[in-house]
Amino acid sequence: MDKPAILVGAAELESDRLEPRRAADDWRFSLPVLSAGEVVLREVRTGDAPALVSLLTTPEITRFISPPPQTADGFERFIAASQRLRSSGEGACFAVTLRDYDTAIGIFQVRQVSPSEDEARQIGGSMDTAEWGFALGYPFWGTGLFEQSAALVMEFAFERIRVHRLEARCAAKNARGSKALLKVGAVPEGILRKAFLAGGEHLDQVLYAIVQHDWRMCRDRARAARLTLVH
Repeated sequence: MDKPAILVGAAELESDRLEPRRAADDWRFSLPVLSAGEVVLREVRTGDAPALVSLLTTPEITRFISPPPQTADGFERFIAASQRLRSSGEGACFAVTLRDYDTAIGIFQVRQVSPSEDEARQIGGSMDTAEWGFALGYPFWGTGLFEQSAALVMEFAFERIRVHRLEARCAAKNARGSKALLKVGAVPEGILRKAFLAGGEHLDQVLYAIVQHDWRMCRDRARAARLTLVH
């Protein structure tokens, strides 16, 4: 018996053509590679574990952050978990590398705050509020690599994930971390009293935030300044 003809409308045909493009644009399938200056950010991968355990478990790094994995196996589990979060539209984790040097020297992570099932299912993984965290190997402090990386991650968060608000928590005693956040435009909004346990001591944290409108204004001013310098 012949199969009945299936009538496909123009809208359905258009949907079929758009689907591959949507998949390609959707960061939940694969994180884009971001680059500026000497920095290249790509999705963290299992092979990064040995370098990350070497660079991100030193006392300078761990003093004011949640304890990172202490072994390569632990980092491999962390990386696998971050990839699951990306697939579900709830987070993204980038490895910081240098141009022509693919070894990971740090990480930047963006995670949805209080994700709802509807938000995570959206095409493109759009989310309203996200929290970001970062750690850069001590030998690379003071090199400008943090600012370059932070600018790329903020653009990814506001433009690709389409967050409205990007939050960060920083121990009040962490003067370097606070200075770094202020430098990239974060605004301190309040003190979270005794909210962070480090070295057996409960520390105050400062809640920093950047909202989309402020980020766009800062970005546009920076672009205008660069154009002025060129002319």
